[in-house]
Amino acid sequence: MSEQPVIVLVHGAFAESASWNRVIQRLHGNQRTAVAVANPLRGVEGDATYVRDVIAGIGRPVVLVGHSYGGMVITQAAAGNPAVRALVYVAAFAPEPGENAFLLSGKFEGSTLGSALEAYPVASGGNEFRIAGDKFHHQFCADLDAGEAALMAATQRPVTERALTDALTAKEPAWRTTPSWFVHGERDLNIPAAALRFMAERAGSRGTREVDGASHAVAASQPDAVTATILDAADQAQE
Repeated sequence: MSEQPVIVLVHGAFAESASWNRVIQRLHGNQRTAVAVANPLRGVEGDATYVRDVIAGIGRPVVLVGHSYGGMVITQAAAGNPAVRALVYVAAFAPEPGENAFLLSGKFEGSTLGSALEAYPVASGGNEFRIAGDKFHHQFCADLDAGEAALMAATQRPVTERALTDALTAKEPAWRTTPSWFVHGERDLNIPAAALRFMAERAGSRGTREVDGASHAVAASQPDAVTATILDAADQAQE
């Protein structure tokens, strides 16, 4: 039996590291070590560099988990990184080189994210986006109660336009050489379920869970399904 991997959780746009709290509670209940990274949401390469730094600082094998845009980041961060033993995509993008989040979210019909966004300029150049407060509940987490949705809307982390349009630059996507697992909601309004199914199949997913009626915020609304998928990956990574 090899060393137990650390679970490294990378949130996506319009979320933050505490969005993993329910999953972390369950991982702790299974005697697993978990670290939720504060994803900068500034650009794919820079965000991935930061995640690689976190992995290097842990100094142990990891299972790398990404939600939404976090899938772009983990695919870049894990490329050629021997510390990453497995990948888990939670309602997340699993890109090929040259693909970006905007392109993949529009590949199949069903995303209503564009009409829910507010944009404003940032001093570093370009714009960043947030989900409008009055649209957040329906758009992001329709299967959570209104009170929790309001808190999530208030604590959401905006993302730059650059991050959503940055293409994967790794010569080979990490999922081509590292085993991957996928879990997502059937009623995801940010990334259509058809797109998520397509990416899971393309990546040769070792196991895919699609949760009936679940929203994009599947880690918050369906933590049991997400945790089970992570544990599947972690168990295989430890063998």
